[in-house]
Amino acid sequence: MRQVLLPDRLFDGTQILDQIALVLEGSKIAAVLPASQAGAADHRRLPGITLAPAFLDVQVNGGGGQMVGATTMADQLRQICATHLALGSAGILPTLITDTPKVTAQVIAAGIDAARQGVPGFLGLHLEGPHLDPRRKGAHDAGLIRPMTADDLHLLCTAAERLPRLMVTLAPEAATPDQIRQLAQTGVIVSLGHSDCTAESADRAFAAGARCATHLFNAMSQLGNREPGLVGAVLGGTAGAGVIADGVHVHPQTLRAALAARTEGVFLVSDCMAFAGSDLQEMELGGRQILRRDGRLTLADGTLAGADLTLPRAVGVLVEKVGLDPARALRMASAEPARLLGLEDRFGLIAPGRQADLVALGPDWALAGVCQAGQWIKPPRGL
Repeated sequence: MRQVLLPDRLFDGTQILDQIALVLEGSKIAAVLPASQAGAADHRRLPGITLAPAFLDVQVNGGGGQMVGATTMADQLRQICATHLALGSAGILPTLITDTPKVTAQVIAAGIDAARQGVPGFLGLHLEGPHLDPRRKGAHDAGLIRPMTADDLHLLCTAAERLPRLMVTLAPEAATPDQIRQLAQTGVIVSLGHSDCTAESADRAFAAGARCATHLFNAMSQLGNREPGLVGAVLGGTAGAGVIADGVHVHPQTLRAALAARTEGVFLVSDCMAFAGSDLQEMELGGRQILRRDGRLTLADGTLAGADLTLPRAVGVLVEKVGLDPARALRMASAEPARLLGLEDRFGLIAPGRQADLVALGPDWALAGVCQAGQWIKPPRGL
C-alpha cells in the first residue's frame, strides 16, 4: 500500500524539515521529498504533527502491568515489548534489576527464548545489577547486591553469545577491570552505575571496555571540585550515558549543563516500571510497595523507584523545560541509542529504503501515532 504523508514537520534523524512529503510503499520508506513534488497522489495531511524515527529504550523494567522478574517468560517479554511499541518505542531492552542468581538465569533463559521466537521489539536484555555498590543502591535490595564471581562472569559471557544484545550495569567496586574486559570482549555493553567510585576508578573501567553510564546523576558519585566522581568521568570523557529526563530524577538546569558539556553520546531512557501503559497506582517489588503519585514512583520511604515516564514525554521535558533543540532531543530518543546498540542501519533515520518505523508527535510532543513497518499501530488524527 502506498501512503503519501504531509506532516507539519519531519525529523529525518539529523534535522527537522518543513514542507516535506514522506512516501511509504508497504513496509518501506520510498521517498522523502518537498511537498510541492508529491504530485496529485492521495495525500494525507497531518496538521500539527512531527514525524520522527521510532524511539529505542534500553532501560525498561516493565510495562502494561508486567515486571521483568522471577516469573518472566518469553510471552511476558512479548507483552512488555508490545506495550512499549504502543508508547512509541520500536525496540527495547527489558531490564532486570538486582535479583538472585536463580532469577537472573531465568530471565536470561526467557530472553534467549524471546530472541529465538523473533519477538517484535525485543532487542536483548539489560541486567541492572546485582554487581553494584550498596552505598548507592537506590531502590535495589541491598541484601542481593554482591561482587562478581567467576560463575557470574561465565553466565554473562555465555548469555551474550546467545542474546541479540546484553547490557550489564555494574559498579567498578564490584567487578575487576579484567572482568569488565572479558565482558566487553564477549560483546556485553558494560555500563557503570549504582557506584560511589572515584573518577580515576571509573576511567580504569572505561579503559577496560565499559561503554556508558546508567541513569546519569542518579545513584552515583557526583561531580565535585576535587573529586569528579562518576558524573565527572562521564561529562569529561567520551562514554555514553543514559538519562532520565522526567524533571524529577535530574533538575532541568543540571541537564542543561550536562548536555552543554556533552554534545553527543547522551541518550534518553524511561527507567519505567510495570506502571507504564497501565492505570496501576501501586505494585510490589521484592516485598516492598512502590507508589505512583504525582508523576513519581517511590518506595514508602520516598526513595525513587524507577520513573513514571515515556520517551515522548522525556523529549517534551528536554524541549520545554531544559530548552534543548528539538532535533537533538529527538536524536537522544532514536539515533543515539541506535548507535550504542550498533543498530544505526536499522533505526534512527528516515531515508529511502529504510523500514517505516515512525512516531507521530503532537505540538506538545505528546505521542499522537505509532507506525511499525508501514502499518499504523496507533494512527494520528487524519489517517
